[in-house]
Amino acid sequence: MKRYRVWHRTAYTYSEPVQDSVGQFHLIPRALPWQQVAASTVSVHPVPGDLSPDVDYFGNSATYFHVTAPHSALSIESSSEVAVATPAYDEAALAQPWELARPLRHPDAPGAWAAAEYALESPRARHVAEATAYAQASLQPGRPIGEAATDLMRRIFRDFAYDATATTVTSTVADAMAARAGVCQDFAHVALACLRAHGVAARYVSGYLATQPPPGKERVFGADASHAWLAVWLPGTDQWLAIDPTNDQWANDRYVTVAWGRDYGDVSPVKGIIFTEAKTSTLRVQVDVAPL
Repeated sequence: MKRYRVWHRTAYTYSEPVQDSVGQFHLIPRALPWQQVAASTVSVHPVPGDLSPDVDYFGNSATYFHVTAPHSALSIESSSEVAVATPAYDEAALAQPWELARPLRHPDAPGAWAAAEYALESPRARHVAEATAYAQASLQPGRPIGEAATDLMRRIFRDFAYDATATTVTSTVADAMAARAGVCQDFAHVALACLRAHGVAARYVSGYLATQPPPGKERVFGADASHAWLAVWLPGTDQWLAIDPTNDQWANDRYVTVAWGRDYGDVSPVKGIIFTEAKTSTLRVQVDVAPL
């Protein structure tokens, strides 16, 4: 297993004082068969009047906070120590026809009840016609689910350009399909729409990817970023094949899983509501994934 220290800081500043901030964050990694969480802490400044750790509907660590003191800046800082191994998959499960990975068509299959909601359309992964048609080249009749999912991953990597200026956090699958560009969040949503439109169960995964500095360069603290990928249900099992269209690879021991859900809206690192007269605000996010 590889060990990492993950540090994430989200900082807001406001042009006028904020009277009330209510929010939620998904920043604590999940404990999983291939991932161990040795330690994890999160601090909020100003200190909230209410800070309530919880587990959300999807089994993720979700903490709610409420800052009631007037403030012109808000910061949320997390630090975790994790050990990650490369997930192992059942070869027989990978070899099953992709058609069996449709829990709504095969409700009696083991695990179908838990996978069914991930086969449905979600707000940020709409079943647009362009995505439905795009998926057909990968979802050939009888093709093994592992092979079909991997082919879709590779095609998105090849056909879409990574361009942080092409989309925004509110961009849709249709926007990404039209631009043939976007970022990791967009590529995950496109893949989800492609698969779910054909009934295949797949879920959005949020976390971090440990990166390497260019040859001859030192690591720059805080220069990493949060990452997103997806996991496809392997029919008849409780296993999900984690694929990353942004980097054209299966998730391995460099991927730290924080949360999963139907799409980004379920697992965004930080979200909330503020009550203020401020006209403008700024946001700065810093992430560091350091090998231990």
